[in-house]
Amino acid sequence: MNTPCSLLIATRNEGKLEEFRQLLSDFQLDLHGLADFPDVIAVPETGDTFIENASLKAVGYSKQTGLLTLADDSGLEVHALGGAPGVLSARYAGERSSDAERTAKLLSALLTFPAPRRTARFVSAIAIANGEGHILNISVGKCDGHIDFAPRGSQGFGYDPVFIPIGYDKTFAELKPASKNQVSHRARALLSAREFLRTLTIPSSAR
Repeated sequence: MNTPCSLLIATRNEGKLEEFRQLLSDFQLDLHGLADFPDVIAVPETGDTFIENASLKAVGYSKQTGLLTLADDSGLEVHALGGAPGVLSARYAGERSSDAERTAKLLSALLTFPAPRRTARFVSAIAIANGEGHILNISVGKCDGHIDFAPRGSQGFGYDPVFIPIGYDKTFAELKPASKNQVSHRARALLSAREFLRTLTIPSSAR
């Protein structure tokens, strides 16, 4: 019997971790989150881009745990706000702000903008590093859409309740996970990452 390969998903966000579990469910992977390693030191996200931050986290956490590590850095870019909140998406309303507080600040910033000017996109960068801290693969995914005027739905996390992807009339938070995972920025970034994971000695039912 094949033993599943251990893969650290470098996040403490349970919503994001569950999303990755769904997206990688066909791989024989023993997935871990940062909550499984309470002694690890947080890696500062000091990069200017999503790729830089994903790489910093993948390298930092793989060196601390010795595990193959997948790190994602993602965020929302709103065109009317010059691309903000961008890499600061998780800290848009302060370091310890909640999803609701960040969303409220975003809606306030867009209060005077009509629907045609509320275009936005989610961006996700995924970096994979081996247990020695060497980057093995980087991939990027994007999902275009627009920002609604008020939160809707209870699925997902982050800005999902106000983001409506192109071709839909529901927010990410209203879509079922299977539907979201067909079009989301993270799913698109993971397409390339999945192909890379298949090149490793990881048994997969998808081969």
